[in-house]
Amino acid sequence: MNKLAFSAALLMLAGCAVGPDYQAPADPAQQGYDLADVPAQEKAGVAGPTLIAGPVPADWWKLLGNPALDRTEEQALAGNATLSAAKASLRQAEQVVIEAKAAWYPQADLSAGVQRNGSGGFTAAGGGTSSDFFSIGPSFSYMADLFGATARAVEQSQSQADSQRWQVEAARLTLVGGVATEALAIASARLQIATAEEILASDRKNLAMVQKQFEVGKAARADVLTAQSQLVGDQTQIASLRQQLSVARHALAVLMSRTPADWTPPDFAIDDFALPADLPIAVPSELVHKRPDIAAAEAQLHAASAAIGVATAQQYPQISLSAAVTQQSEIVGTLFNPSNNLWNVGASLTQPIFHGGALEAQRQAAVEAYQAQLDTYRQTVIAAFGQVADSLRALEHDSELLADARTSLDISASSLALQRSSYQVGKTSLLQLLTAERAFAQAKQSLATAKAQKLTDVIQFYVALGVTL
Repeated sequence: MNKLAFSAALLMLAGCAVGPDYQAPADPAQQGYDLADVPAQEKAGVAGPTLIAGPVPADWWKLLGNPALDRTEEQALAGNATLSAAKASLRQAEQVVIEAKAAWYPQADLSAGVQRNGSGGFTAAGGGTSSDFFSIGPSFSYMADLFGATARAVEQSQSQADSQRWQVEAARLTLVGGVATEALAIASARLQIATAEEILASDRKNLAMVQKQFEVGKAARADVLTAQSQLVGDQTQIASLRQQLSVARHALAVLMSRTPADWTPPDFAIDDFALPADLPIAVPSELVHKRPDIAAAEAQLHAASAAIGVATAQQYPQISLSAAVTQQSEIVGTLFNPSNNLWNVGASLTQPIFHGGALEAQRQAAVEAYQAQLDTYRQTVIAAFGQVADSLRALEHDSELLADARTSLDISASSLALQRSSYQVGKTSLLQLLTAERAFAQAKQSLATAKAQKLTDVIQFYVALGVTL
C-alpha cells in the first residue's frame, strides 16, 4: 500500500509546474493610430486611396498592377540568402524543441567493455596473476519532472522557436517591401532622367533661338548668358539622377542575392504601376497579433516567462531513477550465461540546501529578464503604431501633394499655350516663352515625383501593417 501511495504521489507531482503561467499582454484599447485617423480625401476632398476595414492581402504588391514586379518578387522570395538563412535558423530552433522534449522520456544506452585485472607485483621474471574481464548490457535512467523543470524548458524552447518563425516572416516582409521600394526607385529615377533630358533638349533649343536673336540684334548678350547658364545648371542634375538609378539597380540585385554584374533588373516605369483605389487597414488589436516584430517580441516574452519556471524548479527536489542489466564474465563464450547476469535498480533524491544564494539569484535574474522583455515588447508595439501613423499621414500628404502637382501642371500647360500664341503674334518676348516652357517641364517632373512618392508610401504602409504570407 505504501508503494502504491508513493507512486500516486509521484504521478500527482509530475503534473505540477512551478513558476508563473504565461499571460499574454492585453490588446490595446485604442481603435486608431493617432488623434485624427481621418483619411485625407474626407477632410480636403483629395482623391484616394480610401482606407477601408478588411483583411490585407498577403501578396499586397500585386495591388500595384505591375507584372514585372510580381515576377521579381517571386524570384527574390525563392533566392534571397537572408531569407534562406532565417529559415535555416527556424529549423535549428525546431530541433532544439525536440531535444528539450527528449528529457520527458527515459534514456537508454548500451555499454560494453573489456579490462585486464591483476594482482601481485611486477618483476622482470613475471609474477602475480591477471585475467581479462568482459561486460555488456543496457542501462536506463529517468529524471522525474516533479516540479515542471522539463515542461518549462520545453515551453521556453517552443516559444523561442515561435519567435524565430516570426523572424522568418519579418525577413520575408522586409524583402518584399525592399524589392517593391527599389523597383519603384528605378522607375522614378528613369522618369526623372527622361524628364531632365526633355528639359535639356528644351534648353538647347532655347539657347539656339536666343543666339539667333542676338546675331540679328533682337536679343541682348545677357539673354544668351542666361540661356547658357540654364543649360549648364540642368546638365549637372543628370549625373546625380543616373547615380540614383545605378544605386537602385544595385540594391535590387543585392536583394535578389545576385551581384550587379550578373543580374539586370527590369526597366520599371512609373506608368506601369497603379495606385490602389482602396487600402485595407488592420485595427490596432489585429496589428499586435499579425505584425512579425510584435509577434516575435511576444514569443520572446513567453520564453522569458518560462525561464522563470526553469530557474524556480532548480530550487526544488529532483528525483532520478536508474536501472541496468549487465552480463559480466572472464570468458567471452560464457558472457551470456544466466549465472553472469547482474542487475541493479536505484533512485536518488537531491534537495538543494545551500548554494551561496546562486539559485535565488538565478531565479531573480530570470524575473528581471522577463521585465526587460516586457518593456521591449511594449516599446515594439509603440514603435509599430508610430510607423503606421506615419504611413497614414504620409498618404494623406501625398494625396494633397499629388493634387497640387496636377493643378500646377494644368496651370503651366495653359500658361505655355498662351505664351506660344502671344509669341507668334509678337506680344511676348522669347525669354517669357522659354520661362513658360521650363515651368511646364518642371511641373511634369514634379507630378512624376509626387506619383512615385505616393506609390512608395503605399508600399511603406503595407510594410508597416506587417502583412505576411
